[in-house]
Amino acid sequence: MPTQAIWVFDSLCVLCDGGVQYTLKHEKTDSIRFVAIQSQEGRDLATEHGIDHDDPATFLFIENGAALEKSDAILALVRHLKGPARLVLLTRFLPRRLRDVGYEILARYRYRLFGKKDACMVPTAANQHRFSL
Repeated sequence: MPTQAIWVFDSLCVLCDGGVQYTLKHEKTDSIRFVAIQSQEGRDLATEHGIDHDDPATFLFIENGAALEKSDAILALVRHLKGPARLVLLTRFLPRRLRDVGYEILARYRYRLFGKKDACMVPTAANQHRFSL
């Protein structure tokens, strides 16, 4: 039986926070656990997978023992969703390097384009059990 997927995200990033909120509303099932990279668990997972937890250039999506980054992580995440975000799956036909270049540009400028929060997001009482902040 597969274990629950883990999304290690930058909880100070407005874009990432929006992605988490979108995921909570559009998940097919409650199959993802959300781990802020700023949390101790998030820092440990980032370090384990070679990501600078103080300046992350990607998020991690860990599923069935595989840790995915950049565009592969997005594709894995989107497979758990319903709704318009599933259109992103069409990019799987592009070469990974091309997908990753687009991801890297967005990741590099995410704070400038979308903003940065002063504090981590606060989950609701109904979904708090799914978060490690």
